[in-house]
Amino acid sequence: MTNDKKIITVFTHMVAWACFFFVPYLVFFPRLREFSMSDNMLATIICNNVFIVLFYYFNTHVLVPKLLINKRWGWYILSIAACLTAFLFLPKEIANLIVEPEFIRQNNEFIRNPDFKGTPKLTRAPRRARPIADPYNTVLFLLVFAFGTCISVTQRWLRTEQTKKETENEKLNTELSFLKSQVNPHFFFNTLNNIYSLAVVRSEKTAPAVMKLSSIMRYILTETERDLVPLNNEVDFIHNFIELQQVRLTDKVTLHFSAKGDVDTMLIAPLMFIPFVENAFKYGVSTKEVSKIDISIDTKDNIIYFSATNNIVAADNSLMENTGIGINNVKRRLELMYPDRHKLITTIENNIYIVKLEITT
Repeated sequence: MTNDKKIITVFTHMVAWACFFFVPYLVFFPRLREFSMSDNMLATIICNNVFIVLFYYFNTHVLVPKLLINKRWGWYILSIAACLTAFLFLPKEIANLIVEPEFIRQNNEFIRNPDFKGTPKLTRAPRRARPIADPYNTVLFLLVFAFGTCISVTQRWLRTEQTKKETENEKLNTELSFLKSQVNPHFFFNTLNNIYSLAVVRSEKTAPAVMKLSSIMRYILTETERDLVPLNNEVDFIHNFIELQQVRLTDKVTLHFSAKGDVDTMLIAPLMFIPFVENAFKYGVSTKEVSKIDISIDTKDNIIYFSATNNIVAADNSLMENTGIGINNVKRRLELMYPDRHKLITTIENNIYIVKLEITT
């Protein structure tokens, strides 16, 4: 707790106790003007107040955490009963030691205290003795006990929930960082394999491909550390990736990519679509068969619509990674980043693989 918070907490407690003790006297002030109070009575009230304050902090800082929270119910009840008994008797006895009472009880009657040496303030003797369990003090004690216990238990519950929430957030952030870190090597592994294929046949497209890869690496290094990036940046990234893939395509492949809507202002988690784009090139490109890849991004209101379709051709890209890490990775990231705010549907119709993803931002 910082110093400012400590000062605010202490000040709040002082104001609360002042209101608790003095407001009743202010409310009944007109009647109290005619009420004579001896020094012994004033000392008794002060001792009562000091005892009740000490009990509040003893209960909230010792009894509740040591006994109640640890389910030691019996000891807790006995401790509260002991405190109540002490509160009903000790303050009065301590006040008598500090200030001699003007009247003492003798043979069931109140008489002037022969040892009293101060200025008398009471004009008459008390009519009756205080009961053993004074109702006012008992109610006051139980009120402070109930209030303090409720406050302490509620504060501990809120701290526990806050700690649990922070732990869960930390766990999710750790998992997201791990998933994101898996995307980069997965992507570069496939891309480098493509460039390797061009280099093997000494293609003139190798140098432009390396430049495109450099541009893509720059995006991954500078943008993907953020939780959200502009959708337009992600569109440019996918466009560069597609151009990089095009260097190895033949005339047998028809490629279409489009981005429409409000891509300039909407935000998206980085690298959320690239596994599906990679998948389309992985299973939809063949040097022997005619194939078609159609990728589109659109927005409406606060929803991003992504679609990717490709023919399923015989897998002759033996150098490419053949695991489901990329797709499973993005599925898990969708669950963490957009819980109940995304819809992912993958289907196969007439030998065409279709991916439709909707993300509500």
